[in-house]
Amino acid sequence: MYGYSGKILHVDLTERKTWAEPKPEAWYKTYIGGVSMASRLCWENIEVGCDPLSPGNPVCIANGVFAGTPVPVGGKWGLASKSPLTGFIGDSLSGSWFAIALKRAGWDGIVIHGASDSWVYVFVDDARIEIRDASHLLGLGTYETEEAIREQLGDDQVRSATIGPAGENVVRFANVTNDGRQAGRTGHGAVWGSKKLKAVSVRGTSGVTVADPKTLLELSYDIVDAAQGPHTQKYRILGTVSNMLNMNGLGLLPTRNYQQGVFEHAELVSGEHLYDHHKVKTIACAQCPIGCEQMSRAVEGPYTGAMSGIEYESLYAVSSNCGIGDMDAAIKVIDICDEGGMDTMSAGVTISWAMETFEKGIFTKEDLKCSKYPEGFEANFGNSEAAVTLAEMMLNREGIGDLLAQGTRRASAQIDADRGTETWKWAMNIKGLELPGYDARALKTFALGLAAGTRGGCHNRSAAYDADIKGVVDRFTIDDTRGELARETEEYAAVYDTLPLCKFIRRCFTGQADRAGAWPAIAKLINATTGWSFDYADIDLIGERAHTIKKAFNIREGWTREDDHLPWRWQNEPMLEGPSAGYVVTEEELEYLKDIYYQAKGWTKEGLIPKDKLIALGMEDIAQEIGV
Repeated sequence: MYGYSGKILHVDLTERKTWAEPKPEAWYKTYIGGVSMASRLCWENIEVGCDPLSPGNPVCIANGVFAGTPVPVGGKWGLASKSPLTGFIGDSLSGSWFAIALKRAGWDGIVIHGASDSWVYVFVDDARIEIRDASHLLGLGTYETEEAIREQLGDDQVRSATIGPAGENVVRFANVTNDGRQAGRTGHGAVWGSKKLKAVSVRGTSGVTVADPKTLLELSYDIVDAAQGPHTQKYRILGTVSNMLNMNGLGLLPTRNYQQGVFEHAELVSGEHLYDHHKVKTIACAQCPIGCEQMSRAVEGPYTGAMSGIEYESLYAVSSNCGIGDMDAAIKVIDICDEGGMDTMSAGVTISWAMETFEKGIFTKEDLKCSKYPEGFEANFGNSEAAVTLAEMMLNREGIGDLLAQGTRRASAQIDADRGTETWKWAMNIKGLELPGYDARALKTFALGLAAGTRGGCHNRSAAYDADIKGVVDRFTIDDTRGELARETEEYAAVYDTLPLCKFIRRCFTGQADRAGAWPAIAKLINATTGWSFDYADIDLIGERAHTIKKAFNIREGWTREDDHLPWRWQNEPMLEGPSAGYVVTEEELEYLKDIYYQAKGWTKEGLIPKDKLIALGMEDIAQEIGV
């Protein structure tokens, strides 16, 4: 088989044993790689109904079809488990040399079962697998852990995926870091921490054999050449943080815990300000010809020297959404999260929830006592030091940080039960996953994409905001096209998440980002790698199958139609100023949108998947288990 090894590695941390599982070519043609393959491995190996932090929830790693080949931005890998935040599928992607090392070691994926009774890390040294003591790594940050493992093994080519103190402390939105990139959302670091798994390290020394290397090189060169042109210019210069002023101009920039969509200090935390005053350099993921991440440093005040890569979704969450117009403080909070191994988005939204709860008088200084401030502190919006301190408290689960480390859904439920309050009304999450940096009250198609998303509040799994923002549809209203549009955009995104390829390359195939432009080129890349004969329709099926396996997982774990919801604020509180003021997504609108979306997907009115549809997708075993 070209492009794959045909083997999945299994590691049992409880029994301290390992084994190889062969997979047939038909399995690879169905699930391809990335989040689709990782989710399928979850389906096959999880204890149904288990607590996400129990030994029955496996860590499932899946490589991509292009890892280890010349295909640009093909060095990405998928990670899936049952999410400690949502209780549903938690699927993430990360771009790094880890994926390439794993492919060169001869493995298409890894499933890690059980839990260790002491801290360990797994070392994959080609076909030799070791479960090693990790006690000396405890307390180290994510970057420090990678370096310590390289030093211990005496090889700077070893690539590691690691957790930091947040994962060790089982913060529910802890992430997994590799080469400075994060499998950032849904709480994978907490799953690793519950297993006492500090890292997975890989050394791969073999090459990857492809079916048609000459054609693959030619196709790859064309993409690299296009990636240096106008299609990626905004990413190369300002990166994703260019969205700060764009969203602010549309009245969609989350501000003060999504109370407003316009931030008066937006220019001070904009991509342009970052570029002019804080940027150190631009860095890129493995095999990426674009380079979008803005490595930036705090240059003034108490946080001078703090440095991290800055992306839009991280920046909005810890700046405008917390009412903070101080870029130095924003960089510091992101630095704490990245080194400590915490999702910046969930961390920022959780801090903003705490700030609003303080401003409404429910939290007081008495609740905010810590070693740094024994008398407590004020956590108003705009208080930079409060944001930094709350991030540190969550990381270490100190004081109120122990509550906040549960995420907004659990934290609000606990406070409301204890104090008879209604803080859930401003707990900004969907299915338990905190929201991205777009206020969807005035993005009606995207609101549907978020509500129905299998992952929760996620901008990466639905591209429906594109149609709203670009004026393909009227973003303030609904009509009967939105169900089909939501279906198309999520399955479009799922293709890139399955190969996996970075979505920023999407216009570099033919200059067009749509399916008509990209799918023929992607089919050629797959065929040159594997020797298969995929065509346009097969690429569509990649996306549909990828979304379906995740949906099937959720159904088996107890999903119902009521789980496709929006935050109370988005349905009941319109923004009062700015270009998007005056709009909400009413309950009637949401229910109608769900109806036409389920219909577009070919599901029942309750959102369940018919058996015949699953069978047509080649998922016969799943049809027997959850099909209707």
